[in-house]
Amino acid sequence: MFYREAGQFKTSYTADMSVFPILQDRVGLAIILIVAVAIIPFFGSGFLLQAVMTPFLVFALATIGLNLLTGYTGLLSLGTGAFMGVGAYACYKLTTYFPDVNLIVWIIVSGFFSAAVGVLFGLPSLRIKGFYLAVATLAAQFFLSWCFIRQPWFYNYNVSGAIEVPTRTLFGIPITGATSSDATRYFIVLGFVIAMTWLASNLVHGRIGRMWMAVRDMDLAAELIGIRLLRTKLLAFAISSFYCGVAGALMVFMWYGSAEPSVFDVNLSFYILFMVIIGGLGSLTGSFFGAALIYILPILLRYVPAEFGMPIQSSTVEHIQYMVIGALIVFFLIVEPAGLARLWQVGKQKLRVWPFPY
Repeated sequence: MFYREAGQFKTSYTADMSVFPILQDRVGLAIILIVAVAIIPFFGSGFLLQAVMTPFLVFALATIGLNLLTGYTGLLSLGTGAFMGVGAYACYKLTTYFPDVNLIVWIIVSGFFSAAVGVLFGLPSLRIKGFYLAVATLAAQFFLSWCFIRQPWFYNYNVSGAIEVPTRTLFGIPITGATSSDATRYFIVLGFVIAMTWLASNLVHGRIGRMWMAVRDMDLAAELIGIRLLRTKLLAFAISSFYCGVAGALMVFMWYGSAEPSVFDVNLSFYILFMVIIGGLGSLTGSFFGAALIYILPILLRYVPAEFGMPIQSSTVEHIQYMVIGALIVFFLIVEPAGLARLWQVGKQKLRVWPFPY
């Protein structure tokens, strides 16, 4: 049969796999990293760094955490906001009890506290799944939210009931508090997101990721081939909650500066879930797409029309946001369940084969 080697097309599956990740993907990733590290922090305004990029990265990290559980393992959770709250409150308590320890250490440790809580509430996952597991995690959401509100110990008996971030330094540079710069906080969040995205990529492409996907596709068959369901599901809950806990700590310490318990209510859980659905289940890239669309869309609706002399009121923007998000969820659930990540993948495939027609 006639064969012509063209670009990245090879003669065998093994040869095909040897060229992945393909050149375009690596170049695109390099460009994104250069823009994120060398252009945005030095040429972007304070508003771009503090109000757009930092929260976008925080939500992307939380979306990755939920995607590991829901997209890769097939376990639906509605307690993401509560697990983020566990990370935030744990980091707050640790920084007040041990003020001399580096804050970066406590942000990481707070993720382990959230992981422990996630494992505790993930125990029913062996016996229940689907809608019933979602209700169980929703119960965890309400219970933890009640603890954040009704137990003064969590917020150090503060009269306001809120946790307030103290000033902390890293190598003599303020990273929290009024004296810290927007660029410094952005770099810290960016560093966490890059490192934890790389870790998540290695997990889902390795043995653990294959076990998660086997449980997602058919847990009975996975058990028959030797995968221990309880251990695999609890590991998914632990790692997912760890990511959410770190995201919650970053949200309060690097973005808000202070937070009330209402920040981590059930609305936040649904907010992250919508990002997963629209971005794409089982896709790390889709986690960034979903976070970008849902978080940045209201900002664009508020400021872009104003630049053209057509300002939109905040209440109208909120209504438009709900309408657009709802329509997108219905659209992707019906037309493209794999979300924006699938559309991105299809677009890349078309760009790859366009210069080389069959």
